[in-house]
Amino acid sequence: MSWTTQMDAARKGIITPQMRIVADKENMALETLVQRMAQGTVIIPANRNHAHLDPEGVGLGLRTKINVNLGISKDACDMDLEMEKVRHALRLGAEAIMDLSCFGKTREFRQALIAESRAMIGTVPIYDAVGFYDKNLSDISADEFFDVVQAHVDDGVDFLTIHCGLNRLTAERIEKTQRLTSLVSRGGSLLYAWMKENNAENPFYEHYDRLLEICAQHDVTLSLGDGCRPGSLHDATDAVQVQEMIVLGELTRRAWERNVQVMIEGPGHMALNEIAANMVLEKRLCHGAPFYVLGPLVTDVAPGYDHITSAIGGAVAGAAGADFLCYVTPAEHLRLPTLDDMKEGIMAARIAAHAADIAKGIPGARDWDDKMSKARADLDWEAMFNLALDPEKARAYRESSRPAHEDSCTMCGKMCAVRTMKRLKEGKDIRLDD
Repeated sequence: MSWTTQMDAARKGIITPQMRIVADKENMALETLVQRMAQGTVIIPANRNHAHLDPEGVGLGLRTKINVNLGISKDACDMDLEMEKVRHALRLGAEAIMDLSCFGKTREFRQALIAESRAMIGTVPIYDAVGFYDKNLSDISADEFFDVVQAHVDDGVDFLTIHCGLNRLTAERIEKTQRLTSLVSRGGSLLYAWMKENNAENPFYEHYDRLLEICAQHDVTLSLGDGCRPGSLHDATDAVQVQEMIVLGELTRRAWERNVQVMIEGPGHMALNEIAANMVLEKRLCHGAPFYVLGPLVTDVAPGYDHITSAIGGAVAGAAGADFLCYVTPAEHLRLPTLDDMKEGIMAARIAAHAADIAKGIPGARDWDDKMSKARADLDWEAMFNLALDPEKARAYRESSRPAHEDSCTMCGKMCAVRTMKRLKEGKDIRLDD
């Protein structure tokens, strides 16, 4: 029996190789995975043209995944450096990489990225269109936008961020709502400007069926972008954000009718006490589709530390139902991230994702922590290093300040509580004077 997309296969009861891999990774029964994929609550972004993909599932009951943004721009067009970031991100455990390239040899970079990466790849085609055509935004035609989408799909991109929910009705709401930061989505602002300058509907909304047809060709997941996401605490959960989410819910059902996999992109900045309610709102309005969030950043006053504000929000969001976290680096709002910035962002996002998995009761998540606790109780430093999220950093910290006694560290020395209790259990003397 033939199938077109992973969702189509699931609905026909066909087990694909990607499903078997994901079920094994997640320790989930194949029957459960297939059922959730058929319903749209789990996706496996896997373009048929991405030959070396190591597939991952995103959605209900699965581990919280993280994404890393990178790419070339007019101010930073060093392809070699960006490819080094790709390799760095893969070593650090990122499950997805989004290529946000918008200038220069974008297709060359994208093809090299897809050829090298076993992680799933996402793109935002409208960024590429502006750079590729090298003409005024308002002069780009709807057909030209779709030609770029087709190129990305043909190259092997696994998921596409398209801001389809920013239609004329949503645009009117923007003009009536008193936002502090208006639109902060790059793709959303570009489409809004195109619509205003051409006095036309969003081409991706108006010709949505055409977009779905392209996605179905090679089984590309549609990541419905949040062009109206809040860029400040002041703007969170306002009428503009909610209006767009309502439209995204309608578009989700239309995609499912064509067997196109969908995830929904979510808020950027949001007070801590609003996050859980937003997760429930998205799941209700978008029919349980996987939720992909940027942050949320829980305060606006920490430039240079936004990987921390994002990790706090990401942990709360994940625990409340978010499925996929987009990393944020210390350079957010300030500059293009360096390799060191990227590492800080990835580790912060991975910590948030794992904390969320513990709260959600994902099978095996708590076991990892219990193994670390056992290693600490045993003062087994090598086991601690091997279990650490970042073994290299943990080992370097200990080596930088060696204790007088190997069964302690330089924080407490022989007064270490763990050392004391371990020696008592072993029937050894507790001596602090030698």
